[in-house]
Amino acid sequence: MRPVEVDLALVGYGGAAALVLAALTRAGVTDLRVAVIDPVPGVKPRTWAYWTGAVDDLDPVLDAQWSGVDLFGPSGRRQRIELSPLRYAMVRSEPVFRLAAEAAERLHARTVVANVERLADDGAGVDVIDEGGATVVRARWVLDSRPAKPVTPGRTFWLQHFRGWWVRSAEEIFDPASAVLMDFRTPQPARGVSFGYVLPTGPRTALIEYTEFSPNRLDDQGYDGALRAYMEQWGFANVIVDEVEDGAIPMTDARFDPRPSARVVRIGTAGGATRPSTGYTFSAMRRQATEIARLIKSGRDPVPAAAYPRRHLWMDAVALRAWDGGLVSAPEFFERLFLRNPPDRVLRFLDGRTSPAEELALMASTPLVPMSRAAANVGVSSLLRRL
Repeated sequence: MRPVEVDLALVGYGGAAALVLAALTRAGVTDLRVAVIDPVPGVKPRTWAYWTGAVDDLDPVLDAQWSGVDLFGPSGRRQRIELSPLRYAMVRSEPVFRLAAEAAERLHARTVVANVERLADDGAGVDVIDEGGATVVRARWVLDSRPAKPVTPGRTFWLQHFRGWWVRSAEEIFDPASAVLMDFRTPQPARGVSFGYVLPTGPRTALIEYTEFSPNRLDDQGYDGALRAYMEQWGFANVIVDEVEDGAIPMTDARFDPRPSARVVRIGTAGGATRPSTGYTFSAMRRQATEIARLIKSGRDPVPAAAYPRRHLWMDAVALRAWDGGLVSAPEFFERLFLRNPPDRVLRFLDGRTSPAEELALMASTPLVPMSRAAANVGVSSLLRRL
């Protein structure tokens, strides 16, 4: 069979690719030949929570939103954090993929079911080659969202790994106006940090999740036991679990190559959208998608800018080194960050959108001596690598 010839090929159909398709429609792109290549096309069930401004393109499909959140420090103290002018929002993947499907239909995008083995870039275009050695798509540009190995090893490699339960109760036990962003009252692992959170979508329904930042995932018994203990802590008894979500996202200062060849651009986690110090990815994926669509609309190459400034990646490397080396307690770090800074500054920092002056204020609110030791460690390590 002759390969499908397109202008843009999306290799891997996860959230990053779905957001690109939706962004193309928002940007008014029409005359673009598009193909989506994935071994299992269709909706990938997932829930994304993120902070946003007063108006957002996803407002019509949000499951819930909150103007303030609660933070529980390791001592158990509850702190209400008002987010204005930002909001905390939650959206499930189904409506996001529905928007992507509508965009794909407008663009007459082709769906190719294939397990991509490699991408052969000859400078003028890219052959998308399946595991049988056949070229299934020939594209001018490829956006690749598949997991990728780092090009240089990191000093620290952790995971943001989690399991969440969508629960419902016969009684009104949840407060829809109050979301728990981080609850550090969970038992802490020997190496890493754990927290729970509660995102109500109504008085009887919520997503309750247990999350760890640590080097290794738990087994099913570990996640389920942690979730049961966390719900008992809240007194959430006799709830019914309707759905289960889990996953793992890399948290590392390893360097990934966002552009492995002239016409192949990585997006999503592979393209640097994951924040190393938190594992947060969704907001950066949206920024990448919006910029790619804008570039295509203006006739330019679909190569987005880096998701985070280099100085932010350096600060993330220092934080990871401080936590992994036991120099700083991660729960204490996050509690101080939120309590000693305006919330919008913290959230914009985690999105990579603060100024150097704001970042100095943020750093001053952390434990300075141990963080300085971690910074020196990172600096020495960087120097040795260059030598």
